[in-house]
Amino acid sequence: MRLPELAAALNLPAFTLPDVEVRGVTHNAAWVEPGFAFVAIRGARFDGHSFLPDVAARGAVAVLGEGLPENLTAPLPYLTVPEARAALADAAAALERHPSRTLKVVGVTGTDGKTTTSWLTRHLLRAAGLQTGLLSTAGYELPDGVLRHFPAHFTTPEAPQVQATLREMVDSGGQAVVLEASSHALALDRVRGVAWDVAVWTHLTSEHLDFHGTLENYFADKRRLVERAPFAVLNVDDPWTAQLRGLAPQETTYSAENQHADWRATGIEERATGLHFHVTSPLGEFDAHLPMIGRFNVANALAGMAAAAQLGATGPQLVDGLASFKGVPGRMELVAGAENAPRVIVDFAHTPPSLEKALTTLRATTPGQLWVLLGSAGGRRDPGKRAPLGEVATRLADHAVFTEEDHRDTPLADILHEMERGAREAGRRNFVSIGDRREAIRHVIGAARPGDTVLLAGKGSEDTLERTDETLPWDEVAEARAALAERA
Repeated sequence: MRLPELAAALNLPAFTLPDVEVRGVTHNAAWVEPGFAFVAIRGARFDGHSFLPDVAARGAVAVLGEGLPENLTAPLPYLTVPEARAALADAAAALERHPSRTLKVVGVTGTDGKTTTSWLTRHLLRAAGLQTGLLSTAGYELPDGVLRHFPAHFTTPEAPQVQATLREMVDSGGQAVVLEASSHALALDRVRGVAWDVAVWTHLTSEHLDFHGTLENYFADKRRLVERAPFAVLNVDDPWTAQLRGLAPQETTYSAENQHADWRATGIEERATGLHFHVTSPLGEFDAHLPMIGRFNVANALAGMAAAAQLGATGPQLVDGLASFKGVPGRMELVAGAENAPRVIVDFAHTPPSLEKALTTLRATTPGQLWVLLGSAGGRRDPGKRAPLGEVATRLADHAVFTEEDHRDTPLADILHEMERGAREAGRRNFVSIGDRREAIRHVIGAARPGDTVLLAGKGSEDTLERTDETLPWDEVAEARAALAERA
């Protein structure tokens, strides 16, 4: 795209701009390549305008920003925009030729359940015959079904990476995509420019308050997805849903508890083969089987079915799709071990409500004792949940092991102390703290007996473990297998 064309796409004056080719756009000076436009964002720590000489030396052809500081002279053509982050997203979408307009796009947001719901929806759409991609916290998939990860320096996909991935999906024959929309992605315009078809709302609990400030702000940022979609799938079991009703032009509701929802489940049974339940829906009534553990996954299944049905899936296709679902890496994932070993489950549960759901589910299917290993993230990431995590763990499990989980710049001892405080104030003493996560995993799997269940909570499928001054490669399932092998 030529620079005047890009300016016109952003509704900016173009008559004085040089007719040069724009090959890409970024807000990170280190990612600038020859032919890129650079978006100068004023952040909390850095002002992108301070990098203008660097990006010019790297071959940038233009700068977009909210206004050039008086003490600076732009070494490149400067385009003044109302909002820099919005311009980054709009430019990225324009340069990739708006790929989401070619796809059927399902966005999934919430605190708990959004990853499982995203994977379920993707699977159901494929079962209905749509070539469907996935963009989630666990990575991204093209319609070929191969899970890929962004390069390490893209810890969170920004708008250019989101748009480039959507373009790759279109070019590989994709017809639909399921996109997990985090609160950060919505608040920072990383998914601005995505043409949503369906918005799915799962459940809201306290999370990321270091960034959003209050729970109300957190809700407001997530609400943007529902506001931008023509059709919403809403969980009536979530108290926040009352504030979402009517925001989308069309909507449907789902519930595993409320029999007034459009999509609802009755007769829920947890068997050795998974979840069995009866569905009443706008498509009719049918029996369903989902080979997953956890009664809460019935709600995720209903959400996925409602979204897939909106894009054309039939009742029989939904039934067949649910029955063939193989689960989500790091979400209630069973780690195979020897017959005389405890059952080991890896799950991403890292908030008090999600941990309570996981432990309650496992308690119902555990003949022996229930063990849990967990930590809590460091930095300013909602430190108020650390003590409640300790309380939930020691109330619902027979034994709890507190350990590290990406403590970053927060002293690990402080995090462990808070989890211990939550347990002690609840009158509990059934815990031990072991700072090294690898050592803690070996301890808990070694101490559990056959018939017991061990839940390794918090990391799920994440592939790194962050400490004060280092980031280690990490594979929770591999660590569990190694501990089981040592036990054997």
